[in-house]
Amino acid sequence: MDTSRRTVLAAAAATGITAAVAGTSHAADGARPTKELFGRLADGTKVYRWSLANGGTRMKVLSYGGIVQSLELPDRRGRYTNVSLGYDTVEAYTAGTTFFGALIGRYGNRIARGRFTLDGRTHQLSVNDGENSLHGGAKGFDTRVWDVEPFAGPSGVGLVLRYVSVDGEMGYPGTLRVKVTYTLTGRGDWRIDYTATTDKATVVNLTNHTYYNLAGEGTGDVYDHELTLAAGRFTPTDAGLIPTGELARVTGTPFDFRRAKRVGKDIRAAHPQLVTAKGYDHNWVLDKGITHRPEHFATLRDPESGRTMKIATTEPGVQFYSGNFLDGTLTGPSGRTYRQGDGLCLETQHFPDSPNQPSFPSTVLRPGETYRSSTVHTFSAR
Repeated sequence: MDTSRRTVLAAAAATGITAAVAGTSHAADGARPTKELFGRLADGTKVYRWSLANGGTRMKVLSYGGIVQSLELPDRRGRYTNVSLGYDTVEAYTAGTTFFGALIGRYGNRIARGRFTLDGRTHQLSVNDGENSLHGGAKGFDTRVWDVEPFAGPSGVGLVLRYVSVDGEMGYPGTLRVKVTYTLTGRGDWRIDYTATTDKATVVNLTNHTYYNLAGEGTGDVYDHELTLAAGRFTPTDAGLIPTGELARVTGTPFDFRRAKRVGKDIRAAHPQLVTAKGYDHNWVLDKGITHRPEHFATLRDPESGRTMKIATTEPGVQFYSGNFLDGTLTGPSGRTYRQGDGLCLETQHFPDSPNQPSFPSTVLRPGETYRSSTVHTFSAR
């Protein structure tokens, strides 16, 4: 654990500081995660909320959608707050279209016209974003109730989430067996490990859709956050936010985050890509490419609180979404509404529309193969 992290956690313990959300309880660091009833779906299905903590990081996860409902971190003075956007009822999650905190699949991001051809056969998917398919369709993995098994051991504490997506679900071929492991390590890192197998050739691109505001949920926009991305290229899109196939260089554009830059510094620039997306909603091509182990590619920091998040992944891309479509109609657990830019996402992934873009890294999974992807979030405050 780095010195700044150790100092912050010691300060929190010494002053007895608790989370900013009143009336909530927390699992002790390193203890087995605890479960409580969060609500019920319209058909009566129970939705549970799991609480886990380790290394000074606290998290609450729902069985519905594998949703990270809260992620609580200390600031440089040891004061905890929830830094993820979300809701406080099952009803709000089932009615929402923002994917707050959810596991995304079978295919993270967009597939043009909701169609792709694999081994000579064209598959029509659920269309839920204009003429395109987004994040697995109208009833993607974010809307499913996952089987959840808690654990506590030498690797940390966490949850193993499982879901079986049957052949033809949302138009995707093959029965896909998915396992996602959320681990909080002894140093407070949040690690996500994804695996999947199939009985027919299919496409897979799994990710997590947490919206971050390191100043705290409901505190306003993230435009003063400083972001660094180790990516010299990005994938420009058409009017429907589908990649054109070009791998454009970021040099001399608002898309250059190779050195730490305020998120809001260039977000109002009259660049055609920013105008189309109403901000950032693009895939960055990571310099490191696909790796067997997670490698660092991003740093996000809130100067006011000192909270810093570093992200490492095995994936070749990341979708940086600056919360462009938050319009003030949604209310978070803080009782405050979410407006444009009040949170941002950094979704590790293969590139959007890869099934239709031969030059992009493949997302095809075949019987006998195992899909694997890992992403690690490391937190500190200074």
